[in-house]
Amino acid sequence: MTAYQCSMCGVHCPVETAAWCCPECRGPWDLAFAPSPVPLASLPSRVNSLWRYEEALPLPAAPARATVSLGEGRTPLVPLTDAITAKLDFLMPTLSFKDRGAVLLAELARRLKPHRVIADSSGNAGTSIAAYCARAGLDCTVFVPAGTSPKKLEQIGAHGARTELVPGDREASARAARAVADEEGVFYASHVFNPYFLHGTKTYVYEIWEEFGGRLPEALVLPVGNGTLLLGAALAIGELHAHGLITRKPALLGVQAAAVAPLAVAFREGADDVLAPAATTRTLAEGIAIPHPPRARQILTAVRATGGTFLTVTEDQLRTAQLDLAARGLYVESTAAACWAAARSHGLDGRTAVLPLCGAGLKSGLAATV
Repeated sequence: MTAYQCSMCGVHCPVETAAWCCPECRGPWDLAFAPSPVPLASLPSRVNSLWRYEEALPLPAAPARATVSLGEGRTPLVPLTDAITAKLDFLMPTLSFKDRGAVLLAELARRLKPHRVIADSSGNAGTSIAAYCARAGLDCTVFVPAGTSPKKLEQIGAHGARTELVPGDREASARAARAVADEEGVFYASHVFNPYFLHGTKTYVYEIWEEFGGRLPEALVLPVGNGTLLLGAALAIGELHAHGLITRKPALLGVQAAAVAPLAVAFREGADDVLAPAATTRTLAEGIAIPHPPRARQILTAVRATGGTFLTVTEDQLRTAQLDLAARGLYVESTAAACWAAARSHGLDGRTAVLPLCGAGLKSGLAATV
């Protein structure tokens, strides 16, 4: 395996013996990993899962039946306008894009052989981790806010994972998980602190690149809470550009709910980080309501490096976008409608763009009020 490298202070540590975060500054890990180019021409004959991009993944694929997989990836692209295309990641095995990262975390845990896996989540990441741990035969516990959708709790339990309901918001469940993450024999499958998750989410862009015949659109519109999909997209863009597989980098357009928009505020103020946690106002976009993202510096840097920006959407715009998508045959949860809400309300200056529909509407139903 490759080594972890702290995203904040640069400390290195072997993956096999590392704590869940940097022991020096408590920052999230990155990977000291140099992928090889993915050969576009060979892809049609490859396995129909994320492992088809094996040159770009930090875990060498085991023989087909020995690698954790549920056939994730290769989600459809459906046009919404002449310029804007939706990628239907709510059609992943657990009905969420989080499967992209969960498959790598579960495969990593399978190789490390912990006594149990823990995760924290507002729902979707927890269901993904639970499903892939079930596939890998791993004991799993998921810490979730007490107000998590009953449908998501049912899904987590159906996969055999235990749920720990934590009073308070999303951050409270994260603190509860981290309180036990250092115990012996525990693998913390953190979709925020563990970079293997980001190297799974980057396949979102590799799939677009493949489907577009070796090109990318002019912009990628991405929901941002902890930023795992946006940072994965930035990794993929950097890799494809460095290997000469694309000549132009698309702009990254991050979308936040106006009710909880710490990154959008920091971006507008020209700050390098979120200086203070955002107020924890309730929002329909619960999946991106993160008041102080641990990777805020990296997110802001990635958006600026591509000439991108942040867009915010109101609760009314979220409701309207969710209903509009449903009227087009696409039933997604309210968080998943955020990017379409941003495209409808802000416009994209005529640029070609792809946006994700990240979670199925069956997980939480139609938006009502907050």
